[in-house]
Amino acid sequence: MTLKVRFHQLLIVLFLFASFTACVKTDGELPDKKKTQLGLYLTSIEAYDVIIKDDKNILFIDVRTVEEVSKGLPTAADGNVPIQQLVQKKAVLNMNFVSTIEEELTKKALNQESRIILICQQGNRSAFATNKLAKAGYKNVYHVTDGVLGWKKNNLPWSN
Repeated sequence: MTLKVRFHQLLIVLFLFASFTACVKTDGELPDKKKTQLGLYLTSIEAYDVIIKDDKNILFIDVRTVEEVSKGLPTAADGNVPIQQLVQKKAVLNMNFVSTIEEELTKKALNQESRIILICQQGNRSAFATNKLAKAGYKNVYHVTDGVLGWKKNNLPWSN
């Protein structure tokens, strides 16, 4: 076998390896502030697809502040439960976050095992909120890694 043929074979193997590994999404690709204890991630497009297919069994919550949500939110969202509240222009942790999520689950006849999807502006606060729920015993909580910015960029349904 000539050196040229071996070189071409090596290139093909490397190309195939690169192609297959490029399709695998891991939390290693996410910045630390977007990683969660549960390791469950969706892009805005993936979240929308999942919600459209199984809306009745999913709680989809926007965790941005009331002020941010007043400018619009995804139409598929079941509601807004801010992880932070603005108090005298300072962001303060919403101490009722977990209990309010429980109330929202009950309204939709869901429970702690049901799938929950959280979204914020960029994916940082929803990661934080996911970890809050994980500490409270929830195991099926996803967060939208590209957030509302990704939702809008992908022209997914939005209400003003």
